[in-house]
Amino acid sequence: VQLQASGGGLVQAGDSLRLSCAASGRTFINYHMGWFRQAPGKEREFVAAISTSAITTLYGDSVKGRFTISRDNAKNTVYLQMSNLKPEDTAAYYCAATLYTRFPGSSVSLYHYWGQGTQVTVSS
Repeated sequence: VQLQASGGGLVQAGDSLRLSCAASGRTFINYHMGWFRQAPGKEREFVAAISTSAITTLYGDSVKGRFTISRDNAKNTVYLQMSNLKPEDTAAYYCAATLYTRFPGSSVSLYHYWGQGTQVTVSS
């Protein structure tokens, strides 16, 4: 599967932004999907994940209550709705996919396919 993330940009603190990740192929429904982010000089951080059927979702502590992950299997797309953005949310955001049989959650090593990243910059 090939992943194409989009929707990043420069926003002010408190604003909202929605990221999209479009996947190629006809088996998107079989992939668990996740969002990670990485700021300069920092390790990649788990943001959110969603299971194949969207029944299960998981969020990183720093975004819980502010971000929402969703997917549209008919459009082969996963979304990350970000609200009440903070300067510390500034990072490159990556979508990821895996065919792992169990829901991988925040385990970065279990995601085998990665998009190119989209930059989100939040000014104070």
